[in-house]
Amino acid sequence: MLNKRLFHMGFQDVILALREFWLPCLLAWQDISVRYKRSKIGQLWLTLNTLIYISSLGLIFGTLFRLKLHEYLPNICAAILTWNFINLSISDGCLSFINSESIILQVNLPLFMHIIRTVARNLIIFAHNIIIFPIIAFSVGYNINFCVFLIIPGLVFILMNLLWVCIILSVLCTRFRDLHQVVTSILQIVFYATPVVWDVKVLPSTVSPLLFEMNPFYNFIDLVRKPLMGHPPHTSEWLFCGVLAVAGWGVALCVLGKYKQRIAYWL
Repeated sequence: MLNKRLFHMGFQDVILALREFWLPCLLAWQDISVRYKRSKIGQLWLTLNTLIYISSLGLIFGTLFRLKLHEYLPNICAAILTWNFINLSISDGCLSFINSESIILQVNLPLFMHIIRTVARNLIIFAHNIIIFPIIAFSVGYNINFCVFLIIPGLVFILMNLLWVCIILSVLCTRFRDLHQVVTSILQIVFYATPVVWDVKVLPSTVSPLLFEMNPFYNFIDLVRKPLMGHPPHTSEWLFCGVLAVAGWGVALCVLGKYKQRIAYWL
């Protein structure tokens, strides 16, 4: 059972942060601008680095496994772009409060603002990198259809889940600093266990499909990858991510409500 008082305290913090939504978004944009200050091509480095990484990885694995590059390259591109967004959001989310220590100790702002700042920063990076997909798709002759617009609700579902995950992890990592390294190691394992650079079709028939259908990261990635590849996600994937978001937010708001007064003492 959820504690109603704690839930209300966490919910109030979120509502106050959303009323001033522009502030964390502005800070997120500033974070990226500062990172590439005095660079001649600036934020274009985000796209160039990712393009080189995806192209190299796609050509190497495509050649090794003798896959059709006109299908594999767009597939791996969509998967890696989505995975990078999820991975960076969770990894940075662990340090949301720690990296905002000076602000938290000096200015009385809703703590959820710092979560929004982290996720918004990585969403901006994703927006920079998403232009890579049409470049690769057109270069290998892969056609894009109107299903591509389904990435918008797909991203909304992903964002709703990333935000509650970051709330919980940011609280825990502020109290237990070593936990960030544990989360980073787990994400590395999840990357290889999730069909990102490899396809489910290569697995033997003895492997149950439930192994992937119950993997949240696989469902998150498919909400973006399938529309980009011209296919709508399955209803079960929408339902899985929706139910996970509702349950996760219930827990996250209670955690935020219970520990929000202690964050400043832990910093």
